[in-house]
Amino acid sequence: MRSLIAVLSSALAVTSASAQSFHVQPGQIQGPARAHTQQVPAAPAPSLTLEQAHQMALANHPRFLASQYAAAAQHNVTTEVRSAYYPVVNSDLTGAEAIPGSRIGAGALNNSVVYDRFAGGVSIQQLVTDFGRTHNLAGSADLQAKAADAQVNFTREDVLFEVDRAFYQALRAQAVLRVAQQTVDQRTVVSQQVTALEQSKLKSSLDVSFANVNLSEAQLLLLQAQNDAQSSLALLSAALGLAGPHQFELVEPPAAPTVLPPLSEALAAADKNRPELVSQRLQVQSAEKYAVAERDLWMPTLSLVGAAGEIPYGQAPLPDNYAAAAFDVHVPIFNGKLFNARHAEALNRARQASEQLRDAQNGVERDVQVAWLAANTAYQNLAVTAQLLAEANEALNLASARYHLGLSSIVELSQAQLNQAQSAISQATAKYDYDARFSELVYQEGLLQ
Repeated sequence: MRSLIAVLSSALAVTSASAQSFHVQPGQIQGPARAHTQQVPAAPAPSLTLEQAHQMALANHPRFLASQYAAAAQHNVTTEVRSAYYPVVNSDLTGAEAIPGSRIGAGALNNSVVYDRFAGGVSIQQLVTDFGRTHNLAGSADLQAKAADAQVNFTREDVLFEVDRAFYQALRAQAVLRVAQQTVDQRTVVSQQVTALEQSKLKSSLDVSFANVNLSEAQLLLLQAQNDAQSSLALLSAALGLAGPHQFELVEPPAAPTVLPPLSEALAAADKNRPELVSQRLQVQSAEKYAVAERDLWMPTLSLVGAAGEIPYGQAPLPDNYAAAAFDVHVPIFNGKLFNARHAEALNRARQASEQLRDAQNGVERDVQVAWLAANTAYQNLAVTAQLLAEANEALNLASARYHLGLSSIVELSQAQLNQAQSAISQATAKYDYDARFSELVYQEGLLQ
């Protein structure tokens, strides 16, 4: 009788210790128990904060760097268009020798006389006015450059949001891994207890089988959690713009605010700040400017031209130097409706851009509402999962006590263990789910920095 009491007391004490509440705290991930072997200690993984991850991504991510080069190229286009405001200066060095008395008999309408000569000079051409076409082309190009800058901001926020999502996913996976390790440890203790009771003829071999099955399920959970933790680090490495997986010791970021902005304020902020909407509005204005420039194709163009130079060697009719100036007025008359078609095309492109802007605004409004609702639900889950875990811990303690006193079967204990493991995982992931959802809401508002 005393031996029976001693076995039950020992089992209850160990069960009470193993069935304590799960309080998942950030820390070093512990792997499964392994055989004692001589191993070379691995170099510690570098620590990484969320702010450092942002800086690393902006320095390395190819998509963000590509957007910067695209914006720089678009600014060069603006310079190209504005070059029409400035004179074009060319220098020439010409030498010719011909049969005496030669005349060009076929070809273009030009001066047919060819003199032996060697001469050098410069020519200048300056646009005086094209009645607004160049001005509108330059304005359109400048708006496109600003749109490209806004697109850089959009890519920047997109990259940062990808980093946030991968960072919180990695923290979430590591939290699940810690819970899985605790579950394995707990069920290992229970398996050992039931085995000891079976050896003392206090429990049946069926109970041992149930306990071992539960332990195997926990080990499978641990293997999956280990895989998810490594996969999440690979995703984080890709989000940082790094080639290949890298190991990091993630530093817990500050907790997200617990107060969400009103939905109306979030919608207004998104309409004002979302970089893709800013870019799209500038593209609409650019398309409208370009349509006006295409209309101005019918306007005349006034240009000035001049040339001057020296002829140090030449036949007798040629003077020692020369200079001339002229103006040219170019008036389009007929071109097979080319200009009309170009103007109509530009107008339709502008209308297309306007409708695309409206569609983008509708999409942003939808995304903000979805993100706001998801963040609000994730915040409510924090309290619910904490309460659920507390109740699951209490239920497991009671089920363990009932089982060891012979008042219930191993099935009840197994179900209590399962409920506690699931509740612990839910509680461990709820915080990071809320952090990720809040980051998404900030991203949808266009305020992610």
